[in-house]
Amino acid sequence: QVRLAESGGGSVQVGDSLRLSCAASGRPGSVFSMGWFRQAPGKEREFVAGLSWVGTSDTYYADSVKGRFTISRDNANSKNSMRLQMNSLQRDDTAVYYCAATPGPKWAMNPNYWGQGTQVTVSS
Repeated sequence: QVRLAESGGGSVQVGDSLRLSCAASGRPGSVFSMGWFRQAPGKEREFVAGLSWVGTSDTYYADSVKGRFTISRDNANSKNSMRLQMNSLQRDDTAVYYCAATPGPKWAMNPNYWGQGTQVTVSS
């Protein structure tokens, strides 16, 4: 069974930065393309960022976070762990952030696996 372990949420102020991390485990030898979704109170879950396993330049972002958020592998040899660097945080970024993963080299918008979620709160 695949497990996604998230970390790094918290409470910050507008303009601050925060980094989320996620590691996938449970299927030795498998590789995952990974990403993040978020869900704010009263809203539907939405895509934030995605990263394909093959090619570090193969990243995807929601328009609302482009230029502020960066998704990347933890290091060049890290197949199943990644991070989301969030800069210039705004109040609208407040949400529960979910790590997501799909088996294989290409990120997909309908991931197979989900983390439990980590809360990010941005206040002014």
